[in-house]
Amino acid sequence: MGRALVLLIFGAIAVGGGWFFLQSFSGETRVDLAAVQGGGAGTLTHVVVGIDLSQSNVLVEDAAFARKVADRIRPMLEGLGPRSIVTLRTFGSYGNTADQLRRDWTISARNRPEDVATVVHGIIAGVPTLVDRGQVRSQSHTNILAFLENTSQLVDCRGFEVIVVLATDGVEDSEYVRLQNSGATLPEPERMFRGCDELHMFGIGQGLGSPTTTRRLQAEWDAWADTAGFQRFVGLNDW
Repeated sequence: MGRALVLLIFGAIAVGGGWFFLQSFSGETRVDLAAVQGGGAGTLTHVVVGIDLSQSNVLVEDAAFARKVADRIRPMLEGLGPRSIVTLRTFGSYGNTADQLRRDWTISARNRPEDVATVVHGIIAGVPTLVDRGQVRSQSHTNILAFLENTSQLVDCRGFEVIVVLATDGVEDSEYVRLQNSGATLPEPERMFRGCDELHMFGIGQGLGSPTTTRRLQAEWDAWADTAGFQRFVGLNDW
């Protein structure tokens, strides 16, 4: 990520602890899951936050809704214990990694959960500003399934409590399926998340103006999550 993007995020979002914020985005890090697991007792949690940058997602343009989603996700991070992991990624069109946001944190004395939660909150709330200024590009397609397939290779559902949180409208628009089409269904997944805990989608059906379509999307993703191995699915249109 370039210096301009780092400074823009910092300037667009009011976050306490500016040095922590800049350090957090000074470069991408990779988390060694085996090393993290080697510590003492306690529940280890891995929270994956995915931000859908597709043009259909209301969050990309609506600052009020982006903040609402950020407010919903923040408490999920504030109580994480030491050596838990937070992964943040953006997604949209398949294979398009230009200007994408990518960051990993391991909770520690240096990366306190409340500080990481504040940074993540600021990023999500700041997406419309970043898109408006051209620092992050909105995407023409929505590859939620491909993002989840990639995510399944990053998590360890046996050693961690794994929670995947997506800020998305849930409208898969890819070579797999055009889910907005009436009668369209998600393909049945492999059990790639066997033993994983939760899949959350915040904003599902937003912008479509159809409660019946929203209910269909919720049912499709609920069934998909169950087959993929998640123990719980939460798909919220609004709250």
